[in-house]
Amino acid sequence: MTAMARKQIRGEALRERVLDIALELFSKQGYFNTSIHDIRRQAQVSIGAIYHHFESKEALARGLYLQLLDRIDAEIDAILMEQERCLARSRAVVSLLFELTEAEPQVMQFVLLAKHSEYLPDEPPICSSSPFVRMRQVLEEGIVAGEVRQMEPWVAATAMFGGAMRMMNLRLDGALQKPLPSYLDEVVECGWRAVLT
Repeated sequence: MTAMARKQIRGEALRERVLDIALELFSKQGYFNTSIHDIRRQAQVSIGAIYHHFESKEALARGLYLQLLDRIDAEIDAILMEQERCLARSRAVVSLLFELTEAEPQVMQFVLLAKHSEYLPDEPPICSSSPFVRMRQVLEEGIVAGEVRQMEPWVAATAMFGGAMRMMNLRLDGALQKPLPSYLDEVVECGWRAVLT
């Protein structure tokens, strides 16, 4: 391995470390209560190392937000490739979101509960981000296929996934004691009955 390749790998590892620490601090303290100096101290890197990868705290938050959305989007891609019918796709998406909430609560807290418009004003709202647009498209395709009754696709997506999203919020807030997957069947059944033809 060349010196240049080793340096690039170290740079990528440092960038990932900074993003991981930013996620941890943004989730615990909030965006506005976290400074670049807090991130630097926790990550044990120099200010220059952070600014080498991110021009500002906003750019760091944007990089983190987009990286997390890309991860969720890739998982939804895999579901859409594996499943063909609307109910199976919807169930798999809810299962994925529940599993992510249990396994990586800081990720889901940052993606779902943070008020991104306050510090990322140029980013579309979370409901317009790719993973959520794709979730709406699952229902649109279900309408076209006759699996879901005719209705506004936003209404269908809200009926199918809205309960699941609320359950995730409740779990992240500590209101639910049982793990989310234990509610999967009930949540999917309620959502599906709301849109079923």
